[in-house]
Amino acid sequence: MNIQPYLSFDGRCEEALEFYKKAVGAQVEMILRFGESPEPGMTPPGHENKIMHCALRIGESTLLASDGECGGTTKFGGISMTLNLKTEAEADRYFQALAEGGTVTMALEKTFFSPRFGVLNDKFGITWMIHVVGEA
Repeated sequence: MNIQPYLSFDGRCEEALEFYKKAVGAQVEMILRFGESPEPGMTPPGHENKIMHCALRIGESTLLASDGECGGTTKFGGISMTLNLKTEAEADRYFQALAEGGTVTMALEKTFFSPRFGVLNDKFGITWMIHVVGEA
């Protein structure tokens, strides 16, 4: 069994892919655009180049994503993405990159459970917890 997050960027998926490629070295494994669907009526007018489905690899994990209904009302809540890292230098780099255009909720700092931990909301509204695995 495997659980994969599926994120709907409501019309901003292409922008998100480029952001995550730059911020965390994500690799796009596949993209299917609405205009590539063989099913008649699957493509809303004007959405031919929007992303119906894609797979994005970050480290050892794969996220799935799409443009969804392209209504511009993306809202992520009650869930966080966590990057579990080996070094404080990685944590600093990824935290800073993901925070670009977003909001820091908890500064990256030493905690009782990690030598480096912080929380931010990226510019798409996704909450990220950056965590260095190891003793605090």
